[in-house]
Amino acid sequence: MSTVSTKPYLIRAIWEWCVDQGYTPYLATLVDAQTRVPPGYARDGQVVLNVGPDATHQLQMENDAISFQARFNGVPHSLLIPVANVIAIYARENGQGMAFEPEQGEDAGLMEVADDELPETAEPLDDTAEGPRGEPSGKPRGGHLKVVK
Repeated sequence: MSTVSTKPYLIRAIWEWCVDQGYTPYLATLVDAQTRVPPGYARDGQVVLNVGPDATHQLQMENDAISFQARFNGVPHSLLIPVANVIAIYARENGQGMAFEPEQGEDAGLMEVADDELPETAEPLDDTAEGPRGEPSGKPRGGHLKVVK
């Protein structure tokens, strides 16, 4: 009998904690041939995604993969993240969460894989003016929302 990793259980627990506290759960993942994410968002073979309930639809956190639908440029697309590729899950607001060591073999052959439906000009999943790592995106914002501190 093989032992199931604790990683998917910890990911689900941190996600639930973030949601219960009113925080936005972010998922940092390595991008390789098994990862289905929009093109143009991976930096150094990694991508950070907002996996909060308001940003995802049909979120499934299984023991081997995390799948959900999200809107990019107003069009829904399916994303697939192997649990082995998850390197962190944390709250955007305070950075609390958990980081994971890369699992064996996941840093080999990193590449960005495009969903055939995703346009090259897709907007980031997050609605903030920051890029996936917190830097300003430099893109003009056309939304009606503003940040209130």
